[in-house]
Amino acid sequence: MLRETISNEWFTASIVIGLGVITLAKYLYSYRFHDFLAVITNSKYLKIYIREQKFIDTFDTLLYINLIISTSIFGYLALGQFVDLNTFNPQEYVKILVGFGAIVVIKIMIERLVGSMFEIDSLIDSYLFQKTTYKNYSGMILLAANILLIYTIPPSKTAILIVFGILFLINLNGFLTSFKNHQNLLFSNFFYFILYLCALEIGPYILLYEFISAQKA
Repeated sequence: MLRETISNEWFTASIVIGLGVITLAKYLYSYRFHDFLAVITNSKYLKIYIREQKFIDTFDTLLYINLIISTSIFGYLALGQFVDLNTFNPQEYVKILVGFGAIVVIKIMIERLVGSMFEIDSLIDSYLFQKTTYKNYSGMILLAANILLIYTIPPSKTAILIVFGILFLINLNGFLTSFKNHQNLLFSNFFYFILYLCALEIGPYILLYEFISAQKA
């Protein structure tokens, strides 16, 4: 597990940035932020704001910054439950931060490129908006979980697995929502759908894990 000798300064600075971008998003888009918080219980947010989507959406971008930061912190805390980390290693944390951030940006660009190539931009935009919404919601949950794990509850495998379970349920809900909205198209292209899941949803994170593991070998 993570030892008490690990400095929290990097984590504290990262959490402050995460809180800052969320606060800025709430300040700039107060009504949208309020609707966003209720996305788990109703589809009002998805129905209203899909019509306002842009190639670069400031609200989503701000929340995505928090997602990248919060996921990186949680990834490092989770790594500490399987690797003996006696002291905080900034290089490992930065690798996770940069690696995850790069994967997020590259995935979005590839998905948009695929949509443009096959002339299904509206479908890809709708799918990405729904997926991004639930990921950003997960980012806020992770921010709260990180604060608890760093300053209140000592990180443990049980705590990490509970957080994983919550995130899984949130994103499963988002996946099922997307699947329901596009089920006819997905069933008619089931092979390509499975190929997409393996190539763009699962594969990049396996590569990130292998990269981090290789660096530690």
